Amino acid sequence: MAEIVRMPKLSDTMTEGVVAEWHKKVGDKVESGDLLAEIETDKATMEFESFQDGTLLYIGVEKGSTAPVDSVLCILGDEGEDYKALLEQGGSGASEEETSTKEEAPKVETTPTPAPKAEPKQEAPKPVPAPVAVATDGKVKASPLAKKVAEDKGINLSQVQGSGEGGRIVKRDVDNFNPATAGAVASYNAGTESYTEEPVSQMRKTIARRLSESKFTAPHFYLTIEIDMDNVIAARKAVNASGEVKISFNDFVIKATASALRKHPKVNSAWLGDKIRYNDHVHIGVAVAVPDGLLVPVVRFADTKSLSQISAEVKTLAGKAKDKKLQPSEWEGNTFSISNLGMFGIEEFTAIINPPDACIMAVGGIIQKPVVKNGQVVPGNQMKVTLSCDHRVVDGATGAEFLNTFKAMLENPVMMLA
Repeated sequence: MAEIVRMPKLSDTMTEGVVAEWHKKVGDKVESGDLLAEIETDKATMEFESFQDGTLLYIGVEKGSTAPVDSVLCILGDEGEDYKALLEQGGSGASEEETSTKEEAPKVETTPTPAPKAEPKQEAPKPVPAPVAVATDGKVKASPLAKKVAEDKGINLSQVQGSGEGGRIVKRDVDNFNPATAGAVASYNAGTESYTEEPVSQMRKTIARRLSESKFTAPHFYLTIEIDMDNVIAARKAVNASGEVKISFNDFVIKATASALRKHPKVNSAWLGDKIRYNDHVHIGVAVAVPDGLLVPVVRFADTKSLSQISAEVKTLAGKAKDKKLQPSEWEGNTFSISNLGMFGIEEFTAIINPPDACIMAVGGIIQKPVVKNGQVVPGNQMKVTLSCDHRVVDGATGAEFLNTFKAMLENPVMMLA
């Protein structure tokens, strides 16, 4: 008997999906467990397996097309079975209440508009001023007075724009001539305006929605602190000298953050509307830049892991994120997030909170600068971090205490081992 297979909800934030690839075509036999299609969600491209046996009778969403969750993905049934009645009856995937509402409303026929393809578009060049008037003998047309003034000023009349009859150059054109801008105007007008438009990806749509909700609903405030990184630099050099593991500065930041959160559980929290959740476990989300936007894989129980364990896990998760192979269990459940742009030369910035977390920490680069130590100005290596806090959950003093503990951990790395 024919059955409708609907667009699955493959992540907690997924509202629609894109069929990246079909692994079966109409008429193919399908067994339970067979790979049916690859579906791009807002966070990754995931494999979708069939839960029943049958023949693929109908494909409702073509490769590259977008469809909402619970819409008709395809229909499986017996070979040659008539599925059209089933499609008409259950194709919308709407609830009875929604169906009733739609029946009462006046019907308006519309023609679906295909998604625009990313292609360069060009506009006509801006109109340019009329060319300099030239007589049939090749000489520039100009009044005698204009020629005299141009000669006195050393101006080449072929570069002057004429405003007289037929483009004839008159005295005012020479008086108003600016040789510094003449070449620039000509160069500007020689080009054309163009642009490229691309459809918004599922990931970018979700990033836009979630961060807009966070920025405009959570009252953000920001706390910045500067940290002496000399001891971390020395510790990292000593660890990496062994050759067994390669630890990054970001691994030290994650470890110090996890240790500080253990001492300040009120920062390791979440706003849930009618209650605040204080997490006993420490799951740190690490922002990773990918071509379509940003993913935040999670290092679970980071406070219980060594620097080498954190380093290996972050490398694995970052690789999966860039290949769009992260599974839901690897991006869900963060209790605190870190965004590090130091490797891009950014000294200081603020980040938008990743809900439902109460805080996110923005990490800048290590900058060499003069610092005062023991009353003397000496070279130093300083790093700034900025904590974004949801004021509904975390107060200023709470955030400041956490940052000071985090600072102490990095300035004295041995404290992370305690």
